[in-house]
Amino acid sequence: MDIVFIHGLEVKTTIGAYGWEQGIKQTLILDLELSYDTLTAATSDSLDDALDYAAISEKITEFLERSHFQLLETLAEKVTDLILSTFNIEEIKLKVSKPSAVKTAQNVGVIITRRQS
Repeated sequence: MDIVFIHGLEVKTTIGAYGWEQGIKQTLILDLELSYDTLTAATSDSLDDALDYAAISEKITEFLERSHFQLLETLAEKVTDLILSTFNIEEIKLKVSKPSAVKTAQNVGVIITRRQS
């Protein structure tokens, strides 16, 4: 299976378990690897046959900008559910980074992999 990827998607959302986090937007960085057969698109050279990473990025951004979660784990599950139910993807690997979460660390986050059921 081929991989279409989106790396470094920055989204501002309300995320965090602490009270002070509930009233602010924080930047998350998402990296996605999407299992998708690219042969049809490669043969036709048509966007209609390709996985539209701009549409996927927009869908995620719109969803997260209006969402409120306490945990990155919950956010990651909801994003993978959204993408798997909306686009023709067999599997998604999602890394969600919250660079401002721990002052002494460059970055923290979660990585999950989910498949179509």
